[in-house]
Amino acid sequence: MGLSKLNSLYREVILDHADHPHHKHALAESTNTITLKNPTCGDVINLEIKLTPDDKIADIGFTGDGCTISQSSASMMSDAVMGKSKEEALKMAKTFSDMAIGKEHPQADLDELQDAAILSNIMQFPARIKCATLSWWALQRALLEETDDTSEEES
Repeated sequence: MGLSKLNSLYREVILDHADHPHHKHALAESTNTITLKNPTCGDVINLEIKLTPDDKIADIGFTGDGCTISQSSASMMSDAVMGKSKEEALKMAKTFSDMAIGKEHPQADLDELQDAAILSNIMQFPARIKCATLSWWALQRALLEETDDTSEEES
């Protein structure tokens, strides 16, 4: 597949997740919640997670507003971590954050990210890195129960 066709496919996947986000809803019941804002562009994500007693993600939902990249990344993130253990999801959040700033990871780690791995080229657009990583930061902080103030701003 040519580079132009590949870029077009990636764009289509991103737009599809933004136009038809998965798991974009509030949860009736959650164990971990957080709200993060990106003051640079105004993106806001309210993330809710329901963990099972053995720390598996039984349900996940997000609400909030933001650009195409932040909304599609949140959709991709929620798909990727559904059913994962807390530890697996934290590892995935670290992999995604590292990937977004250009750090290398084994292909198996990137494959775990599912559709979110296509955002690996976001590092070419430094202003968009925060947009792409906002939901992943929220995931990490919610799972680590860093929720003392639910209106935190990421810088």
